[in-house]
Amino acid sequence: MRIVIIGATGNVGTSLLRALVDDPAVDEIVGVARRLPQLQLSRTRFVAADITSDDLVEHFRGADAVVHLAWLIQPSRDRTETETVNVDGSRRVFDAVAQAGVPRLVYASSIGAYSPGPKDRRVDESWPTGGIPTSFYSRDKVAVERLLDVFETRHPDVAVVRLRPGLIFKRTAASGIRRLFAGPLLPTALVRRKLIPVLPLPDRLVFQAVHSLDVAQAYRLAATTDVRGPFNIAAEPVLDRAELGRLLGARPVRVRAGVLRRLVDLSWRLRLQPTPPGWLDMALAVPVMDTTRARRELGWQPARSSGEALLELLAGMREQAGVATVPLKPGGDGPLRSGELRSGVGARSR
Repeated sequence: MRIVIIGATGNVGTSLLRALVDDPAVDEIVGVARRLPQLQLSRTRFVAADITSDDLVEHFRGADAVVHLAWLIQPSRDRTETETVNVDGSRRVFDAVAQAGVPRLVYASSIGAYSPGPKDRRVDESWPTGGIPTSFYSRDKVAVERLLDVFETRHPDVAVVRLRPGLIFKRTAASGIRRLFAGPLLPTALVRRKLIPVLPLPDRLVFQAVHSLDVAQAYRLAATTDVRGPFNIAAEPVLDRAELGRLLGARPVRVRAGVLRRLVDLSWRLRLQPTPPGWLDMALAVPVMDTTRARRELGWQPARSSGEALLELLAGMREQAGVATVPLKPGGDGPLRSGELRSGVGARSR
């Protein structure tokens, strides 16, 4: 088999490369990214291409599957750039899949595509994908889901798989995740359990997570087996206030969601951190997913718990862990993370 990965140098992409290298059924892996990484893997070649402008058809010809992972989270302050990559770029990927005659397309959707839902029970893949209007990430995920609806109607011969994972963590993605969501002003020394005595969290801040290496196995299975449709992907347990307190050895304290949102919004507007309040809105609104279909039809089973994935991420942040790719490179940009500050904290993509 020949598998093409669009967005091969990020959190999930680097994990999927590893999963495919270990799969004897995969003969060739093509990793597509805007900037070539300093990675050498067996049966793998990297090509530089921008999904918003470069020809993709030639890279796709002869592929058994294309896995589309490319996505911009930053710059959160430039909606033109993020929408151009996330929505228009995805459209170009899907068109190139059809033109190249690729029989299988796997797309990285998200729990963020779902409409608001319950936190006290689980929903399956039939839950509406109307998104969370105040989150640009959610709106873009919904827009691409609608593109795929049209694509499936026009190209019924292509097997389309949509994976909708929860939050995705691993140690070596820590530097990249920190840059995307926390910014340069978070003191590394504070990212440790014994320095977090209390957790001020709203009631509805209940979320699901999965280790990047485990979600990569779901993508591998989706690319190499005869399945179609959407799959929810998350590990156990669900991370609510009590479970987070237990994991971090901290005392959960109830805080009103509106108060926390105002703090997030103010710190974003003052450029103290790169995450707009829509991310909090999404975390509070999306439902808890039922992953039965992935376990039954994909044969997927995570090897790590959601708590293990979270603790590994926090350890990676303390250690400034990373990978030799531009999105995940270790540490910050320059002394005292000066490059991140010069970039405007959320005003530049990586």
